[in-house]
Amino acid sequence: MESNSKHARPHVVVIGGGFGGLQGALGLARADVEVTLLDRKNHHTFQPLLYQVALAALSPADIAAPIRSVMRGKKNVEVLIGNVVGFDLEHRRILLEEGDRVPYDYVVIAAGATHSYFGRDDWAQLAPGLKTLEDATEIRRRVLLAFELTERETLLNRQHCPLNFVIVGAGPTGVELAGAIAEISRHVLSQDFNATDPRRARIVLLEGGPRVLPAYAEDLSTSAQRQLEQLGVEVRTNTKVTNIEPGLVWVGNEKIEAAVVLWAAGVKASPLGQALGAETDRSGRVMVNDRLNIEGYPEVFVIGDLAHFEQNGSPMPGVAPLAIQMGQYVAKEIRRRVEGKPSQPFSYWDKGSMATIGRTKGIAQIGKIHLSGVLAWSAWLFIHLIYLIGYRNRFSVLLNWGWQYLSWQSGARLITGSDQLPGWHYHHEAEDSEQKKQAAG
Repeated sequence: MESNSKHARPHVVVIGGGFGGLQGALGLARADVEVTLLDRKNHHTFQPLLYQVALAALSPADIAAPIRSVMRGKKNVEVLIGNVVGFDLEHRRILLEEGDRVPYDYVVIAAGATHSYFGRDDWAQLAPGLKTLEDATEIRRRVLLAFELTERETLLNRQHCPLNFVIVGAGPTGVELAGAIAEISRHVLSQDFNATDPRRARIVLLEGGPRVLPAYAEDLSTSAQRQLEQLGVEVRTNTKVTNIEPGLVWVGNEKIEAAVVLWAAGVKASPLGQALGAETDRSGRVMVNDRLNIEGYPEVFVIGDLAHFEQNGSPMPGVAPLAIQMGQYVAKEIRRRVEGKPSQPFSYWDKGSMATIGRTKGIAQIGKIHLSGVLAWSAWLFIHLIYLIGYRNRFSVLLNWGWQYLSWQSGARLITGSDQLPGWHYHHEAEDSEQKKQAAG
């Protein structure tokens, strides 16, 4: 086919270096096309292990890989750092923030998703979510700093914020965060402080629905809650957060004091879905057909968390395996079209779901097979190690996991950035106010 750009061969632009975009670009390597992989950042992040960076089990470099390194040797693939702000679908142009326009013959939009605070974006600074390496290091800073400030205030004989951690949302991310905080407080940090006991930390997991991990079978949800409670996590279902303030989470008229609040209650699609001008669902995901195209534009593919794809009448979840399969499909489909072969529809093969809760604790749902405990945890470790990008990363993660299993120690407990926590200002203000009242009396 004739190219729409300066390239002699058809030009494919892949937007996003996540699971779907990376698989799409890799699948087109050495094909009879020119590929531009466009992302705001220079690295791919293995998101399923972000919570381990957030809780100091792994370092950021352990779960990330430079996109250029991944594409090394792929002569028909160019990597471009830039921020997409819009599209000219009629003229097949991608609009960048800097004002540049990138032409394409095919475009694969794999821009992913971000946190949804359900109209309360003011909560974002008080309750960070977990989608990027920056999110993970910010959560790590807050969690570790809470223990340090508790020790400091105790040594200085000052009233301090209760060492409470509140996680909003009991999906896989919320469950993994709650379990990891419980383990780091009960085991990893338990011998590191003299004036305080990290084991007394209170971890509260709030879920608006009737059970944790609602996407899993009910018996696995029950097992997951039992395993969390064995770790000392306080699980509260049918509990909706009505407000978040510095140091406080409100559940109706009840307030829960919190040194750290984490958000795992929902996601929304990238704003690029709206920029396309195509039909979207309530979460901003773009409606696609069985070729993963938007209506009227067969050269535009939308995949991963940004796509609303239905199979057998049901929308598919925004999970990494789906994004990977979508990326692989799009690469094959573009090859077929370039070679003049018949188009084929996309079909998702659900290989199962799993979540880890702590050491030897987890659940797995593989078709009709349900696993919990050490078997599920072992399967989780193996699968995630296999899917991790790069041999160096796999070796580093395996080495870290082995050391932590034997020693209950982690080497990534570094606090960077500000030494302030939102909740601490609240408690010091409350203390100062109380002292003034006593003085006035």
